[in-house]
Amino acid sequence: MRRFLAQALVIARRDFGAIVLTPTFLIFLLAPLFMLSVATIGSLGAMHVVEDGRERAVVLTGPDELPRLRKAEQRLRGIVGGDPAPPQVSFEARERDAARQARDLLSRDGVSAVLFDGRVLHTERGARDGDYLALLGAAASGTQPAIKALSIARPEGGAHARNATAFGAVFLLFFLSLLLASQAIGMLAEERNNKVIEILAAAVPLEAVFLGKLIGMLGVALLFSAFWGGIAGTAAALHLGGLSFEAIAPATGLASFAVLFLCYFMLCFLLLGAVFLGVGAQAGTMREIQMMSLPVTIFQVSMFALASAGASAPDSTVGVIAAVFPFSSPFAMAGRAATGVPAWQHVVALAWQLLWLGITVTIAARLFRRGVLKSGGGRRA
Repeated sequence: MRRFLAQALVIARRDFGAIVLTPTFLIFLLAPLFMLSVATIGSLGAMHVVEDGRERAVVLTGPDELPRLRKAEQRLRGIVGGDPAPPQVSFEARERDAARQARDLLSRDGVSAVLFDGRVLHTERGARDGDYLALLGAAASGTQPAIKALSIARPEGGAHARNATAFGAVFLLFFLSLLLASQAIGMLAEERNNKVIEILAAAVPLEAVFLGKLIGMLGVALLFSAFWGGIAGTAAALHLGGLSFEAIAPATGLASFAVLFLCYFMLCFLLLGAVFLGVGAQAGTMREIQMMSLPVTIFQVSMFALASAGASAPDSTVGVIAAVFPFSSPFAMAGRAATGVPAWQHVVALAWQLLWLGITVTIAARLFRRGVLKSGGGRRA
């Protein structure tokens, strides 16, 4: 096993140097400048998640007062308008102990302010929503009531923030895999045409060749990510005057989330890269590789769609399927790292993905040996 890994690392070092130490690598490094449209689509999707999870204001009222309050709210919303828009307002039946009911509502994620019995309670971040309910109370009663506003502190980073972080993690993995992992589909084309792959296959096991090429491409991907991550972090620091990670609020903690995201990024790249390398190894010409690019892209988008569908509901049927299916598992588990799941699930998921990485590399190498080297008269490894 040690010799196998040493052989794979030799191939990885060779491929890494052959890619990075060329002028064309600079063009590849600047490729995201031409993919801003994809990033814009993803950011709009993340904004949609945040908008869907926007906190609401609640009015506690009895059945006699409800029609008057609804009309007043519709009239006030048309007058206030503006950007940002007024909060979403829902009406709920008032219980006997309305004050306790209001505090219970504010202790939940998604409720920012409550109006009841001429009083307004709001969270520290819901002061604007509390002012809106105060205006609503005045509009409904016809006179300015004695409204007492109380602030209730609540920890940052509720469920909606975690859901947005989960979607962002899934999208970032998709973006990086779309940009980087799909490059593996054409890695063997040149070496297959000039017979270099036959020389490598005669010297080391073909599985080591495939794994080494994947590790070399992973090194390129990590270098690429570090370069653009550093630029993005520096730009954010200069623009914001200091970074604040409170809005990210992953359930596992920021440091643990960063480590888990890095692990899932590497396994996502290796798993998808193994599939693409195996598919591309069957192609004999650049035309065939171009023809395979569409199925590869569809496969990536399908994994992203499956994982993003279960990002905000990891325990749903779709969420469980996305976490179990090996090629969507890194996406889904990166989202689960944000929403919060037991640590043993991450351990099992990483082991499961490593197992499938070995299976995929073995299958890809055997298909290449039997379908290409053997049919082409090359030496069997």
